[in-house]
Amino acid sequence: MRRVWGPPALLLVCGLVVSAGLYVSGSTAVSLAFLLFFILYAGVSSPLFFPRSTDAAEAERRAAADGRPVVFWRPGCTYCIRLRMRLGHRAGQLHWVNIWSDPEAAAAVRAVNEGNETVPTVFVANSPHTNPDPAWVREQLARPAYAAETEREERP
Repeated sequence: MRRVWGPPALLLVCGLVVSAGLYVSGSTAVSLAFLLFFILYAGVSSPLFFPRSTDAAEAERRAAADGRPVVFWRPGCTYCIRLRMRLGHRAGQLHWVNIWSDPEAAAAVRAVNEGNETVPTVFVANSPHTNPDPAWVREQLARPAYAAETEREERP
């Protein structure tokens, strides 16, 4: 758990230290701006910013059933944050797996990235794509298999 919340907590501590130093030197407005920046960045890099993660086995089972992509990510990853922000509300339609809380997920990512835990790694129909363009990921959500499943869910 420390590994997941460590980077956001460190950002908050750094923000407090920098802000306190600026406040003591008389720069109240700049101090508040720095504190706000660090708080926002800590929030965006925390697990709270991402849809609820599942483990790798559950994500694979769900992806096989509904055809949605599986995204392997980790807290603090700027590329994961970029993907999450660019997907907007559609991010909730993907299956998210935090590799820091699931050793099986970390092993799956290392297996397709030459031993590295490079994220985000998106699996579409069991085909891995490392750090894909967010527009490409949105296109995968519009695939026929996923679109048909969405229509069945929306019918009364």
